[in-house]
Amino acid sequence: MSYRSVLRASALALMLSCASAGAAYAQSITQALTAAYNHAPDLQAAVLAAKAQAEGIVQAKSGMLPTIGATISGSQATSLSGGNWSPSSSLSAGLSYNQTIYDNNRTAAQVEAARAATEVAEHQIRNTEQNVLLEVVQAYMAVLSGRELLALRQENLTFFQAQLQSAQDRLDVGEGTRIDVAQAQARLAQGQAAQQAAVGSLQSAEATFQRLVGHRPQALSSGHGYANLVPRSIDAAIAEAEIGHPAILLSKASIRAAQAGSDVAQAGYFGATASVTGQIGSRWTGPSGGPGDGISGSLGFQISIPIYSGGRMGSAVRQANLQQIGAEVDAMSAYDRIREAVISAWTGMQSADAQISAAQAAVSSSNTVLEGVIQERDLGAATTLDVLNAQADLTSAREALINASSNKTIATFSLLSGMGRLTARELG
Repeated sequence: MSYRSVLRASALALMLSCASAGAAYAQSITQALTAAYNHAPDLQAAVLAAKAQAEGIVQAKSGMLPTIGATISGSQATSLSGGNWSPSSSLSAGLSYNQTIYDNNRTAAQVEAARAATEVAEHQIRNTEQNVLLEVVQAYMAVLSGRELLALRQENLTFFQAQLQSAQDRLDVGEGTRIDVAQAQARLAQGQAAQQAAVGSLQSAEATFQRLVGHRPQALSSGHGYANLVPRSIDAAIAEAEIGHPAILLSKASIRAAQAGSDVAQAGYFGATASVTGQIGSRWTGPSGGPGDGISGSLGFQISIPIYSGGRMGSAVRQANLQQIGAEVDAMSAYDRIREAVISAWTGMQSADAQISAAQAAVSSSNTVLEGVIQERDLGAATTLDVLNAQADLTSAREALINASSNKTIATFSLLSGMGRLTARELG
């Protein structure tokens, strides 16, 4: 069987398999991202955490609101006196009122801290969303490139089988040598090992895809329409990232939360508190009443001034100040990390473009070389080893093209993630 016949048969089989899979269900990157957005447990957990954090605002506001309570109690007793049993009963009910009317702005600071913490949680949703969607793109391309590599390894294996048969046929008619057969057998064994490795890698990638998206991958395609979201220059990408990336916005909200935490600690250390209390109630004693029966009420106030707390409040102030400084340092680190991510993704895109161009040229030239070496081998001007080496060069070039194409897509989405635009809202 000639090389061209093998190539045509392999290509036909690959096209038929892809066509049958695509007819069953074709899944684009957009569809995979949508499915993952609706499925991802990490994203759902972030949303629930934000909702729970928002309840802290209500709890903080309650610090300056009144607390009202109601009580009711009763008793039934019997006593023996002078040979007679004397029953007695009592019933009382009352309302209580308590409200802080001044706390040196401690409650206001707690409300601001709760609002900032809620904003942190909301930005964390976007950050988690970006991480999940980028993971999906990476898994998607791992499956797609894994399938292409497996098809290439299978095609390579078919070629080695044909070359082994050709070497054996030439040996049988006295035109070849046992060395040619042994070399073809060695390359066939290497091809089988490479195919099994590709199968294992593909199965691992499909398992990751299913974990993220919620179902097994079907027919996939590397095409997408998000390249228009990429800015024209790296400076524009960095500027957009510094304004809108959720990690940067999160770090700014963390600074506000830490500042509010410092205000809370200082209010507790330096400030007085004042509160008012009130009570009203009634009491009834049976069967004939008692001197304490009737309606009674009281109204009072309390002012508290901290004098000494064993160093606890001073330590709390210092701790809050250190946490504020730490939040500011974290913000600077976030800026640096985002800038690094944008630059890395941008250069990754450029590098992938260059690799794609080089790999396409290498595939074209390697195809020409392989066909020429096969013809030379048939005329006795080249050996089986020359053919096998030419096939190895072609396989390497095609693998490089597959990997470069995958890297280009991943780098594009990594750049969108670095800019803070890899969200369902931005992707539409």
